[in-house]
Amino acid sequence: MTVAALQADLDRRGLRRPAYGTAGLGAVMLGAAGSLGIPVTTVDGETSTGSMKALGLPAAKRVCVVLVDGLGMRLLTERRGHARTLRDLLPSARTLSAPFPSTTAAALGVLGTGTSPGRTGLLGYSIRSSATGQLANMLSWTNLPEPEQVQQEPTILEAAVAAGARATAVGLARFETSGMTRAALRGARYAAGPTLSARVDQAVESLRAPGLTYLYVGEVDKAGHHHGWKSGEWGDALAEVDLEIGRLVRSVPRGTLVLVTADHGMVDVTGGSRWDVADEPELARGVAVVAGEPRATHLYVEPGVDPVEVQSRWQAVLGSHAVVALRDDAVAAGLFGPVHERTLPDVGDLVVIMAKNSVVVDSASQTPASIALIGVHGSLTPDEMKVPLLVATA
Repeated sequence: MTVAALQADLDRRGLRRPAYGTAGLGAVMLGAAGSLGIPVTTVDGETSTGSMKALGLPAAKRVCVVLVDGLGMRLLTERRGHARTLRDLLPSARTLSAPFPSTTAAALGVLGTGTSPGRTGLLGYSIRSSATGQLANMLSWTNLPEPEQVQQEPTILEAAVAAGARATAVGLARFETSGMTRAALRGARYAAGPTLSARVDQAVESLRAPGLTYLYVGEVDKAGHHHGWKSGEWGDALAEVDLEIGRLVRSVPRGTLVLVTADHGMVDVTGGSRWDVADEPELARGVAVVAGEPRATHLYVEPGVDPVEVQSRWQAVLGSHAVVALRDDAVAAGLFGPVHERTLPDVGDLVVIMAKNSVVVDSASQTPASIALIGVHGSLTPDEMKVPLLVATA
């Protein structure tokens, strides 16, 4: 399949290729560094000054980057009645692209380094690690080498500290020494809080001194996974998050720049089509490992099996519900951004990109709880890919 043919298949299914550089999520932390006057240049030539200008950010002595997990642009726009603070920022908001897969593991690497999943090796929720040969979870960091070995790009927080700036990452205590924190956010001082309110307090405290603070907010994503983004529970979670972001903006020193963004959006899959690889012989045959997301699956074929044959079979079964791409085609099309040779073997032999609100699961390797999720993400629909950048100055 040529890149043009893959693009045509994506277009027919309402899927959009990700944008990297200044049009993508990777520009946010890079632009924050630019606002602080911290010089950063990524391996791809993106600069902190260039990102700052592209995003229209002012200079500041203090910047707080707030990542609201799962708060896609369409979701926020549709449910804005629950978000008084964020609603008021929408008229001047920018829409950025999440990376592919549109999932937290990939997005945190992009945000933290200003590069791409193909550079960081943070290629999704799970992969088959070429280093260990095992199904590896990138959020819990199981069956993987040390984080610094997997993700070798410098982080923006490291650059901030090297430039003499204060850098703080705020999140839950259990994430402080996690593989994902070490991979994407290393270099920063870590501050933890058990509740959203406590984490906002930590962010406010860190911003009493000039510097860069990153605040992770997971409540919206959690509600979406379990109840769907159209649910009352999701609206309640958004209202709580909005209240705390409003308090953050009111509490930090005057002139502090607050940037609110998201790692991905979400689709509700209740009523959508679902295939379980374990129950589908035509899908299971020749496949050694199923990894990734229900909406963006990495397939690793058995030794001696032709990936093209598996691609043809999967595409025939899934039809208009998916685009099934060979690894080389997905990489050539730029889905993972620039790809380093060390990360290439970790990309699936095939990449399955789901359309509509359809999913592929594998009950042989995935838990019933994960299969039962209502709100999911990972694919290239606008609902999953478009994320906001909301800018407030205290």
